[in-house]
Amino acid sequence: MTQSPKILVLEYKKLVGQSINMSLVEDKTFELFSSFMPRQKNIKNALSTDLLEVLIYNNNYLKNFSPENTFVKWAAIEVKDHNSIPAEMKTLNLETGLYAVFNYKGLAKDFGVFMSYIYHNWLPKSKYQLDNRPHFNILGDKYKHNQADSEETVWIPIQLK
Repeated sequence: MTQSPKILVLEYKKLVGQSINMSLVEDKTFELFSSFMPRQKNIKNALSTDLLEVLIYNNNYLKNFSPENTFVKWAAIEVKDHNSIPAEMKTLNLETGLYAVFNYKGLAKDFGVFMSYIYHNWLPKSKYQLDNRPHFNILGDKYKHNQADSEETVWIPIQLK
């Protein structure tokens, strides 16, 4: 695996969605998206149909990585404004910043190998380091749950070393 990312500046985004605290050992992704998906139709000011899977790690999550470490995962959609929030939803803003953007194609079960390449191979060899902002994946039109030809974009927050 030798994928090089695009280096992009993310423009400020307003999101609406649901979140849950979890770890890799106690993965609650299915629970989160099962709750969110039927309710997303209640979001009236969505800018697109793309789903965002947002991951918020504390400062030491990746430095002292353990599958038991907890983080916050969001299922969300980008919105025009936060004027109309469904009762069961919350808001989240993604601040402007630099991101390494990778394309992932494959099964969810192989995603960990892909992420390991990014954090242990690409990032240390690059002129960048992680920035303390949310990581996120965009699940767009080419995303197909549990199918080998599924595609998503992976956004890793970075800054110059």
